[in-house]
Amino acid sequence: MSLFKQLLIAICLFLVVAFSGSFMVSLESSRAQYVNQLRSHAQDAATALALSLTPNIDDPAMVELMVSSIFDSGYYASIRVVDVATDKTLVERTGTPDAGSVPQWFVKLIGLEPAGGDAIVSRGWEQAARVEVVSHPMFALAKLWQSALGSLGWLLLCGAVSAVLGALLLRRQLKPLDYMVHQSHAIARREFLSLPELPRTPELRRVVQAMNQMVEKLKALFQEQAERSEKLRVESYQDNLTGLANRRYFEMQLNARVSNPEQASSGYLLLLRVKDLAGLNQRLGGQRTDQLLQAVGEQLQRECARYPETHNLVTRIRGGEFAVLAPGLVREEALQLAQNLEAALASLHATGATDVASVASIGLAPFVHGDSPQAVLQLGDQALAQAESQGEPGWACLDHSASASVGDDHHAWHNLLDQALSHQRFELYFQPVVAAQDTQVVLHYKVLSRLLDEQGQTIPAGRFLPWLERFGWTARLDRLMLEQVLKQMAGHEQSLALNLSSATLADPQALNKVFEILRAHSNLGLRLTLEIGEEQLPEQAVLEQLTRQLRELGFSLSLQRFGGRFSMIGNLSRLGLAYLKIDGSYIRAIDQESDKRLFIEAIQRAAHSIDLPLIAERVETEGELAVIREMGLFGVQGQLVGEPRRWE
Repeated sequence: MSLFKQLLIAICLFLVVAFSGSFMVSLESSRAQYVNQLRSHAQDAATALALSLTPNIDDPAMVELMVSSIFDSGYYASIRVVDVATDKTLVERTGTPDAGSVPQWFVKLIGLEPAGGDAIVSRGWEQAARVEVVSHPMFALAKLWQSALGSLGWLLLCGAVSAVLGALLLRRQLKPLDYMVHQSHAIARREFLSLPELPRTPELRRVVQAMNQMVEKLKALFQEQAERSEKLRVESYQDNLTGLANRRYFEMQLNARVSNPEQASSGYLLLLRVKDLAGLNQRLGGQRTDQLLQAVGEQLQRECARYPETHNLVTRIRGGEFAVLAPGLVREEALQLAQNLEAALASLHATGATDVASVASIGLAPFVHGDSPQAVLQLGDQALAQAESQGEPGWACLDHSASASVGDDHHAWHNLLDQALSHQRFELYFQPVVAAQDTQVVLHYKVLSRLLDEQGQTIPAGRFLPWLERFGWTARLDRLMLEQVLKQMAGHEQSLALNLSSATLADPQALNKVFEILRAHSNLGLRLTLEIGEEQLPEQAVLEQLTRQLRELGFSLSLQRFGGRFSMIGNLSRLGLAYLKIDGSYIRAIDQESDKRLFIEAIQRAAHSIDLPLIAERVETEGELAVIREMGLFGVQGQLVGEPRRWE
């Protein structure tokens, strides 16, 4: 029973006990008073009747008349006139007054007995007769009954008022306890909330202060770990001068784009080199050369921001050489990017920086899934060398034999994807996510999509997703996948994880349709987790609202491919995520590269402080798994523990 109900019951019991005690004391006092009144009433009636009978004692008719008149005028049980000499009853009247509305149980409960009185009737100097009068207690019982009803009515009124006022007061006083319960639930969801307004009650105030202190301590501990981890990430994967990613990060992402069938896609590698960097240092000085490199980095970021696929993939690999990994770009878009970038760099001359256009070259090289990173880099170097040798324009784009299989046929992809979405020609594939310490324990299955072409062959998501994004159909695929997954979940008890795209998150109508579908299947909320890629994350406020709405529907949210935007880890405490999946590029060869291990350990410490499970993606070797187990990560996903396959 809740404390609120206990206090209300205690108030009601106190009122009942107080009323019962007060009523019993009042009853005893009234009872004694009414006994005296009855005795006095009987004695007065006997005395008055005796005086009235003295001159008429020898007239039987008059005696009977007087006795009857007295008896009929009051509450008497009996009036009797007895001859003193013979002890013979001369006149007697008896009766029982009407009890009225007084119930018999109340009469028996009170137990008020009749009271009597007597007086002598004289005949001269002789005692002629004796008058005996017995008063009936019915009028006293009626008064006591009315008093009891009044007290009961007052008790009910006071009880109702006390209950209402007590409930309001208790609800207000106990509100901090409700918030503390909300705080504890939030901590379980890895959120940290503090009660800004302390209660006035000293006891509750101390409890709330202690709870707030604990929450702030946990938040500070998590923030400290997050800042330390972010500092380590900057040192390991960020260029100090330009703030762009460094070569190590570039190589990790290039390996991921060409080796992971779920993430890989065709695209272009852009290399930019500032010529004669040593000569620029001599002519401009080290400080102005550094400013020039920073300006080049800013222009790269500004131009690449028009293409969401290049997010977090703009890097400075060494000296005056920059690289942009642009998955999903077709040839026309890549050429347009190079032209825009050349014009943007030329504009630096107008601002007085230097004539960058004459000393910067741009090379473009295509890549597809299956290419080796070294081959892609070599092709990019060839394109860069051609751009440097040809003069104008300052960029060059090369092709190789593999580029012919990229399938940059806009019309063919449009027809294929449109028909596939209309006729639901997408298959569900499932990849197990298992516990790191015991790979036989399946935590959940990650749902992946495969496109069926006209020949019935499956096409991995990395190939058709860029085209879906280009056509604006990603939200359609999300709804289709969600409906298929929910339908498929009815036949088993396993937990699943499904990705949501940024197109759905950015479109309120599409997101509302997703919520409607989820609301109709809220009974499956405990077994379905929605995932968002780190590169697709919306603003923090939008993300927090999305998390709250999903939680209200019974579903949970998590992040996948996490690592490139590690600066946001400080905000994870307000999201209440189910788990966090570390990008496979940080896991690959972690048993051989100590810097990756240090980075993952930093993430693990920060996540552990808010009890956030970490899952490693793309685990492919026993060495990687051994390191992950040693670091204490929660789960693993990858080719080593299970390949994507159809549901058995």
